[in-house]
Amino acid sequence: MSGAPEAVPFVDLSTAHAEIRKELDDVWREITSADAYVGGRYVAEFEDAFASYCGTAHCVGVGSGTDALELIFLALGLGRGDEVLVPANTFVATVEAVAAVGARPVFVDVDPHTLLVTAEHLEAAITRATAAAVIVHLYGQMPDMDDIVQVTTRAGIALVEDAAQAHGAEWAKRRAGSFGRAAAFSFYPGKNLGAFGDAGAVVTNDADLAHLTRSIANHGRSEGSRHRHDLIGRNSRLDALQAAVLSVKLRRLDDWNDRRRAAADRYRSLLDGSACRPLHVRPDATAVHHLEVVRVPGRERLLARLDAEGIGWGLHYPVPCHRQSSFARFASERLPVVEASADEIVSLPMFPTITEDQVQQVGEAILAVTKSSRECLSNVMTCP
Repeated sequence: MSGAPEAVPFVDLSTAHAEIRKELDDVWREITSADAYVGGRYVAEFEDAFASYCGTAHCVGVGSGTDALELIFLALGLGRGDEVLVPANTFVATVEAVAAVGARPVFVDVDPHTLLVTAEHLEAAITRATAAAVIVHLYGQMPDMDDIVQVTTRAGIALVEDAAQAHGAEWAKRRAGSFGRAAAFSFYPGKNLGAFGDAGAVVTNDADLAHLTRSIANHGRSEGSRHRHDLIGRNSRLDALQAAVLSVKLRRLDDWNDRRRAAADRYRSLLDGSACRPLHVRPDATAVHHLEVVRVPGRERLLARLDAEGIGWGLHYPVPCHRQSSFARFASERLPVVEASADEIVSLPMFPTITEDQVQQVGEAILAVTKSSRECLSNVMTCP
């Protein structure tokens, strides 16, 4: 790079949107001309395409990823007296959805090398009251789903995937969303597959669960009737415009994920031989690098350097769920791995169109701090 370095954004959506501008303009004109804003063929077409992409039989478009989780729990009949296992290092929405249906979240720790939940953590936390386990594919990486499926099946509890950060991620060549009773996806704009606002989906191979989820999300309506409401439902429907945008982007998702992987490899190459160590990535995992996270003891020094150079960053998540005051009544014990990592994590710039020069600039800023202090533990992952 020559001259003064330019600022590096944490996320840049505009450059990816520029690649599909004509297609986005076309669907905007189609929908506004047809006055088709809720439901209809645009939603149905996206649901079919996304179910096929995930390797599932059904997809139900809903209002958000948080709604998707809550609707799954309602369709599974979870409620008061049920315990649901959740990793403590997740976005609060995972736990909010459990509490919203009246069930009790039970926090579990994670693997120190991947920061993902393991079958052993789940098995140790199962009680007679355990009804389900939520597996969060954090940062775009999936844990060992073979072992997790064995544990949850043996225990007779429902396996629910929180795949909000894992669009296209794989474990042993199977995509996120295809392992559990159901999976929740968020299409928040910054996700690997992002809408132009809030949106989400439930995917499942269970036809009855899909039918029930769709009914609850549409005011409890009976199939084929606008005036019969056999269930107490709610309004959580995917807008036609969001569905059409998502259909356009879905056709680019694999390419965009490949580009994220290439950027992650460049980060790893830059940090190789430094004090930074990448988190372990299992050979059976294919990550999609929704977030590019590093662990840095004494991270304030690094954050100050990034700020000084105009480099964007994030923290995902500095206060674990079991340490949030809103969930204090559910936290009964310490979770040492989650708590230690929460003080060290930093999310680096990551988006499909990030350039080699931008990655180089970020890497040099990290090395300028960590090579002198020898204090960096890197979590630059090769995709979930």
